[in-house]
Amino acid sequence: MTYRSGRHFLQIPGPTNVPERVLRAMAAPTIDHRGAEFAELARQVLAGAGKLCGAAGPVALYPSSGTGAWEAALVNTLSPGDRVLAFDTGHFASQWARMASKLGLDVDLVAGDWRRGVQPEQVYQKLAADPGHQVKAVTIVHNETSTGSASQIPPIRAAIDRAGHPALLLVDAISSLGSVDYRHDEWGVDVTIWSSQKGMMLPPGLGLNAVSEKALAASGDARLPRSYWDWPPVLAAADTGAFPYTPPTNLLFGLREALTMLDEEGLPAVFARHERHAEATRRAVRGWGLDLVCQHPDDYSRTLTAVLVPDGHDADRVRQVILDRFDMSLGTGLGRLAGRAFRIGHLGDLNDLSLAGALCGVEMGLALAGVPIAPDGVRAALGYLAETA
Repeated sequence: MTYRSGRHFLQIPGPTNVPERVLRAMAAPTIDHRGAEFAELARQVLAGAGKLCGAAGPVALYPSSGTGAWEAALVNTLSPGDRVLAFDTGHFASQWARMASKLGLDVDLVAGDWRRGVQPEQVYQKLAADPGHQVKAVTIVHNETSTGSASQIPPIRAAIDRAGHPALLLVDAISSLGSVDYRHDEWGVDVTIWSSQKGMMLPPGLGLNAVSEKALAASGDARLPRSYWDWPPVLAAADTGAFPYTPPTNLLFGLREALTMLDEEGLPAVFARHERHAEATRRAVRGWGLDLVCQHPDDYSRTLTAVLVPDGHDADRVRQVILDRFDMSLGTGLGRLAGRAFRIGHLGDLNDLSLAGALCGVEMGLALAGVPIAPDGVRAALGYLAETA
């Protein structure tokens, strides 16, 4: 292997760069997970995670990926044969729906073109046409990582209420929470699902559920099999500090440090930073003369940008050229976007100069890969960053 100077640019939409402070915190000696020191750590991080997502109620934390947190949300609230209303806004929305089907749920997956978020009127029409309340849950991906399209949760909640429907609202906030304003209680979400490796600036390994009183009540009647994912013993850790199985102790050290860093920067500043970086990236894409996957400004993601390459060009070849020449990883196109799009992550521990370097690498890589572009992308992004500094 030949040594490559400088740092690797990890510009995928997660896992994101782990800050040195978090890495150092995780390097602490492992402690007794049945002792008083660990109990205090557990209570502290669970309270901080709840505050981060705007939940006054309990948070369940699992040693898992976000996929595990998806499953926990489903099996704790639903019974075999229950109908679930889902929306095909992208690869991860369809994967979550596929999981629900495998668990024995009856999934109504509303087709989409992968270029918009969930439209509240669609939600209203579907639920208004269900006077018998056969739909037990609505699943929404807040920020679709495969497309760069976001769904607006408050209007969706309003659509459910306008239909007078009692369905639970389950929201995947995996690639938004910690980077974008999110309010579990205020927005009337029943289960919020997220994980550690994106806006929380940690390695993969933590899956979380924030749970409303309505969802907790539903769990008492839910009949899908569950053992590892069962909420009550995990939720009890918020008071006892004790997990029902071995917890990921050193990840919790890292989580405590990450929550401290978010608090030091201030969440309004964190959210504003992500919004600036998203707009700068979109200006770069327009400056290159390329198309965004997401077509509607109201739906633009603030944590990643998915870029279409022109017909006759291979997005994966672009990514490979950029990795080989500039030591930068970009997200691949997923599902129906494979080979047609690449994704630029701009979330987590990122500053203006890091983003500028990433966009320079993309501009040079596109040219080297033979993609016809205008040379105005980086200039447009830098101008915007300077104006809004």
